[in-house]
Amino acid sequence: MAEQEPECPAGAPMWMTTFSDLVTLLLTFFVLLLSMASTDPVKFVQAKTSIKDAFGWRTTAAPKQYSLPIIPSPPKAKFSPIPQETVSKYYKRIKTDLQLNKISDEVTLLRKDKDTIILRIHDSVLFEPGQTRLNPASYPLLRKIADIVRPLPMLMRIEGHTDNTPVKNSHMSNWDISVARAVSVMRFYHRGRLFAMDRMSAVGYGATRPVAPNTTEENKAKNRRVDFVLRSNKIPAQARQQQPPIPF
Repeated sequence: MAEQEPECPAGAPMWMTTFSDLVTLLLTFFVLLLSMASTDPVKFVQAKTSIKDAFGWRTTAAPKQYSLPIIPSPPKAKFSPIPQETVSKYYKRIKTDLQLNKISDEVTLLRKDKDTIILRIHDSVLFEPGQTRLNPASYPLLRKIADIVRPLPMLMRIEGHTDNTPVKNSHMSNWDISVARAVSVMRFYHRGRLFAMDRMSAVGYGATRPVAPNTTEENKAKNRRVDFVLRSNKIPAQARQQQPPIPF
């Protein structure tokens, strides 16, 4: 009688189980090597820790992932230099406001340089001949100018100008009159709280800066004027605070 072959035990052989575990560990190892190809230090530490866990070498807790602190950007200055394109927009805005307030005939709007706008008013609109005190009839006009300029982030320099005709029967020179007129306008804005003191200044040039030759009465009339010179604010706030106030 032929001998019967022994029956095979159920399930996979023992060596196959061990082989499968080895292949799985090798696959895990090569996957970890692939992940270590990145130079990210956080991922590298995590991969190294995972390998130690796989082989039972872990002795310390895995480091926590860190993040870089977010530093907020510094606040913007309240006033900054105005680009040339922005000055052009303000010029158009002022021109429109002058027309809407119906004062474009009394105020001449000029553009000078890249960051300067000038509002020019004939002296007869603001003052009586030879006088340095404002004519009360000019108050509404000055208020409208303040309302137009105040919203703009610009400095305003009030300039007084005269012609070269000598002043008669007066202790004041043309230069004195130009300074006094510029200060009178500034005092009006200050007392009425129509414009901030740290945004305006007053200066008089007398007959030193004519816009036309003083050869005819018509040209002399052009030179007798008050200019509101608007410029982009380039002076730091601390420097403006250090300037002594003008007495009134």
